[in-house]
Amino acid sequence: MLRKLLPVLLGLVGLGLGAGAGILLRPPPAEPAAEAPPPPPAEEKPRDYVRMNNQFVVPVVEDGRVVSLVILSLSLEVETGGSEGVYAREPKLRDAFLQILFDHANTGGFRGSFTDGSNMTILRAALREAAVRVLGPLVTDVLIVDIVRQDS
Repeated sequence: MLRKLLPVLLGLVGLGLGAGAGILLRPPPAEPAAEAPPPPPAEEKPRDYVRMNNQFVVPVVEDGRVVSLVILSLSLEVETGGSEGVYAREPKLRDAFLQILFDHANTGGFRGSFTDGSNMTILRAALREAAVRVLGPLVTDVLIVDIVRQDS
């Protein structure tokens, strides 16, 4: 009789221990869903983003021959309502950007690991300075939206 009772008792003890462990180890109840996120701080101003109409194509020249092409798409972060000012001065802005991009290519900025963080920071800062020279304080930042290098 004890032989038949022992497996049943062991099963009940195991079931009790498993239930107790499940109760003790269950995750805490989920917090209720938060309401809408708080609004941004008052000092942040809304911005517009203006995408430049065409891509920029920059040749990378080594030993007098083109070894690759770098193609970039740029957008500008401007004060709200500043889109018209960007489009009105776009030819002048494109000229300034191309000069910066050509200088960057000529100094080796698009060779090797050209998307390295410090390399991109230098390029973004130079593009922003050029944009501010052309458009004034209307521009708050220049964003490199797409960048690709095609080696020949």
